[in-house]
Amino acid sequence: MKRLVVVSNRVVNPECKAAGGLAVCILDGLRERGGLWFGWNGEIVADESGVAVACTRYDKVTIVTMPLTERDYQEYYLGFCNAALWPVLHYRLDLARFTQESSEAYRRVNNHFAETLAPLLMTGDLVWAHDYHLIPLAEGLRARGVRNRLGFFLHVPFPPPDVLFAMPEHEWIMNAFVQYDVLGFQTKLDQANFTRFACEHMGGEMVSDELLRIGENVVSVSTIPVGINVESFAAAARRPEAEERIQWLHRRGEPRVNIIGVDRLDYTKGLPDRFRSFKRWLELYPRNCKAATLMQIAPPTREEVKAYADIRHELEALSGEINGQFGDFDWTPVRYIHRNVPRDILAALYRGSQIGLVTPLRDGMNLVAKEYVAAQDDDNPGVLVLSRFAGAAEDLQEALIVNPYDADDVAQAIQRAISMPREERIERHAALLARVREHDARNWMCKFLQALDAPSIPLAA
Repeated sequence: MKRLVVVSNRVVNPECKAAGGLAVCILDGLRERGGLWFGWNGEIVADESGVAVACTRYDKVTIVTMPLTERDYQEYYLGFCNAALWPVLHYRLDLARFTQESSEAYRRVNNHFAETLAPLLMTGDLVWAHDYHLIPLAEGLRARGVRNRLGFFLHVPFPPPDVLFAMPEHEWIMNAFVQYDVLGFQTKLDQANFTRFACEHMGGEMVSDELLRIGENVVSVSTIPVGINVESFAAAARRPEAEERIQWLHRRGEPRVNIIGVDRLDYTKGLPDRFRSFKRWLELYPRNCKAATLMQIAPPTREEVKAYADIRHELEALSGEINGQFGDFDWTPVRYIHRNVPRDILAALYRGSQIGLVTPLRDGMNLVAKEYVAAQDDDNPGVLVLSRFAGAAEDLQEALIVNPYDADDVAQAIQRAISMPREERIERHAALLARVREHDARNWMCKFLQALDAPSIPLAA
């Protein structure tokens, strides 16, 4: 079995019990095959004199990490990755900021990663890079003579050509993509957007449903949706401690319906729109006042970026406005929590909530939707209200699919979920759970590695 080399912007400590489901799945793959995980350790040093590579061995897994300089953190991470690529990939050109310094930093850091990683590779290693931070990594490795099979998975959306054209570096970015042997996307739409650009603007040709020929390269381009560890998350929602939390949740003010949303504090998640939709529900169905509470958990993220600070202030203002207008001495309509919550507590909160409100404006997949489904009681499940612009909506059609930009649409879906008969809830949940099991984290990893481990496709004579 070939050794697996995983490259990501951040690296997970194998001894960390709080690691997410995807990280655990990747670690299991590394332990099974033997392998190496390479990336940034999260530390920032003053300058290049403080950059040192650290190598730690955990059984069959080697963890290799390095810090970023303050300059690279500002220009590469906060600059190109989060101020340029992230908004473009999420269709938010109004928030994208492009500078020559940041694009040069993106090249520089990826070349530094490639220079550090290349000597650590062995013949036959399978190299699997993750997400938008590392699009040019393959180009850097190829320039250093690496001929291993290289794969890349994009965890976020891929925009249509008209959006991508707005990025000054779009030609270089696209040429960097096709230096990989295997590309994985979350949805068929993302895959189609990518291949459309490659075929219409780069002279590419689809030689089969999943093979793109472009110049001298033949690239496997597949839709492989990310999943969760269903059994593990479902078990966490059923522990005795979880049952205690659920009982506490139901006693808290004794609302008939608990509505839950869990999202990083990011403008792509549509949290202000969600609050306004909940307010609209209270306006449209005044008889339901005191019948439901929205609990929104929004852990902080990228607080150095102004757009994220603005969202926090907007949410605080909206929650105060809604609670002031509709709340009472014994009822708080919106419970807004701006901090991290452990996964075992989240599992209990999902199970104890009759509605899961997952309404991003644009999302690669959104695993909260799948976690909510996995946590439910099969005999009395809650209802998932899901944005049509979440990647998960391509698969989870039995959810109530909504337009997150339309407050009335979301409000009506909340009301429909509240009044949905138990038989319909059970039928919808069974179909959703079957889909979540089919496309779980293990399936995602196995499918990608199967494509990466396949022989290279020779060019026709």
